[in-house]
Amino acid sequence: MTQPQLRRALAILQREVPRWKVPVVSLMAQEKRDPYRVLIATLLSLRTQDQTTAAAAERLFALAATPQAMCQLDADTIARAIYPVGFYRTKAQQILAISQRLVAEFGGRVPDDLDTLLTFPGVGRKTANLVLAEGYGIPAIGVDTHVHRISNRWGYVRTKTPLETEMALRRKLPRQYWIAYNPLLVALGQYCCKPVTPQCSRCPVASLCPRIGVSRWR
Repeated sequence: MTQPQLRRALAILQREVPRWKVPVVSLMAQEKRDPYRVLIATLLSLRTQDQTTAAAAERLFALAATPQAMCQLDADTIARAIYPVGFYRTKAQQILAISQRLVAEFGGRVPDDLDTLLTFPGVGRKTANLVLAEGYGIPAIGVDTHVHRISNRWGYVRTKTPLETEMALRRKLPRQYWIAYNPLLVALGQYCCKPVTPQCSRCPVASLCPRIGVSRWR
């Protein structure tokens, strides 16, 4: 996919994606841009379906929506609130540890620096970049399996790992698209661009996609 084709594809997705009501972290950020909520919701979303994430986040934030309030809970209470997200016990401990450190070292404010975010338990590059982009509106590219797969399927990058994809996109993707790129491609991946047998017949950008690496589609 060439640069002009990419711009056209993203313009189409920006028009179509709002009708699909995904992904959940982006929807939550649109409702209330709060870096702490984005951070915690992104942690909950790892290895977890959107519907489960949304329900768990709603239950948890009803109990505690700030680092200070979260510190008043114990890990077992947090775990019960977020169950059945994937690895809910581990995530409960991470959420409590993150909240305690935010209060102790940062006055309850989530850092807006990638390197600092990466020092928190359970926070990888995808999560840190989403906090910057969705929580603070700072240009950043969150790369998960959807972004990695579709960027390569489009032929926009040719990479083997999400980290390689992030670095390639940083070099190639126009900065104006950095914030929107993740939610648009995640939504496309959830809606039709599946890992196996993508549903190309319902894809709004199918005419622009070279389907690299795709042997079967519907």
